[in-house]
Amino acid sequence: MELSEHMDEMYRKAFKGTTTVGVVCKDGVILATDRRVTSGIYVAHKRGRKICQIDERKAATIAGLVADAQMIMDYIKAHINLMKATRKTTLSTKAVATLASNILFGARWFPYIVQFIVAGKDDDGPKLYQLDWFGALTEEKFIATGSGTPYAIGVLESAYSENKTVEEMLPFVIKAVKAALSRDPGSGEGINVVTITDEGVKELSEEELKRLEKEASAK
Repeated sequence: MELSEHMDEMYRKAFKGTTTVGVVCKDGVILATDRRVTSGIYVAHKRGRKICQIDERKAATIAGLVADAQMIMDYIKAHINLMKATRKTTLSTKAVATLASNILFGARWFPYIVQFIVAGKDDDGPKLYQLDWFGALTEEKFIATGSGTPYAIGVLESAYSENKTVEEMLPFVIKAVKAALSRDPGSGEGINVVTITDEGVKELSEEELKRLEKEASAK
């Protein structure tokens, strides 16, 4: 088997599970994921955390191999802490996404099998970036990754507007992930949602999620 065929096979195995969603709003960013962690056709974990807080106003979603994703996220957080300690400054959302891109691109011959959505709100406003396992970096207004993408992206496309606030978009984001949970066998076990606004990174409680799910069902 040639190298390209081997890498294609790894890609298919790594990304046949998961639904992650990111949306830029007028006043912040929303990230949402399912909770199911799969190993082939086996459900390895039912409460997997796929959203990683990077600093006070930045977070990322992870898809792919857990060990690879955790290592890269730990490295990025350590680098941010080093910048704060030595230069009394923090990285912008774009700088964090670029750092992740450089890590992935540098390992392209033996790639990390991961896919990230990096989001944050800083002086440049709310930002959202997508990275593939080779380090390709694109800025997006809304995005879905993982095997649930075909089901989630349709809901987002029909509901998205740059003028909507986080509060207005939350029910549609919930609806998008639930659409994937209903149809995609690689996604399931509930939803985790994080908002990033001027108040920082906030994870929604189970009570808030239940309320939003009711609103989503009515839309």
